[in-house]
Formats: sequence, C-alpha cells, structure tokens
Amino acid sequence: MASGPSRSAAEAYRPNRFVSLPAELDPASYDSSPEQRRAQAERLAIRARLKRQYQLQLNNPRPPAIIHDPALLRWAYARTQNVYPTFRPTPKTSFLGIVFAIVPLLFWGAVFKFDR
Repeated sequence: MASGPSRSAAEAYRPNRFVSLPAELDPASYDSSPEQRRAQAERLAIRARLKRQYQLQLNNPRPPAIIHDPALLRWAYARTQNVYPTFRPTPKTSFLGIVFAIVPLLFWGAVFKFDR
C-alpha cells in the first residue's frame, strides 16, 4: 500500500457549478508576476505619500484655512457630479417619477381648485 504524497486542500479543491473558487485558492490572487508586485508597491507608495501629506496638514500647529483631502474630493465628486452610475433613466423610473412627483401636484391642485 504505497500511496503518493498527500494533496493539499488547494490542490484537492475543484469548483463546481454551485460554488465558485474562493479568492484564497485562485492562483491569480496570490501568484502575481514581478510587474504586478511592482505596480502594487508603486500604488502603495503613492497612497502612503498622500496619507502622510494629509496627516501633516491635519496635525500642523498652524493649519491652512482649507485642508485638501484628495479622497474626500473624489467622494464628493462621485456623489454630486457623477450620478449616472447610480441612476439610469428607464421606463420604470420615468413612470415612478410621474406617479410620485407630478400626479400628487395635479391631484392637490384640482382638489384646491374645486374646493374653492
């Protein structure tokens, strides 16, 4: 009864149609190429520089009038200017807009007109 070396859980795991492959077992997530690791290190360095710059502005004894936080600016832009990804004009949203915005105005206008 000579058996071969035992397989690890990652080698023994095969995804089926009901369960996808977990990220921990996906070779693309842990077996990255040197250029991917270098790009990740560059992004991390940029993020660290921006964080340090913001922390220096925040903890300055004589802070400037406005502290610019790039992440906060991106968030505010995405929230106010970039509304298309969160709202798409479809027949359903157009109908709901008419039902909840225009119909009540017309209804109450008619009620007040005929009440006089």
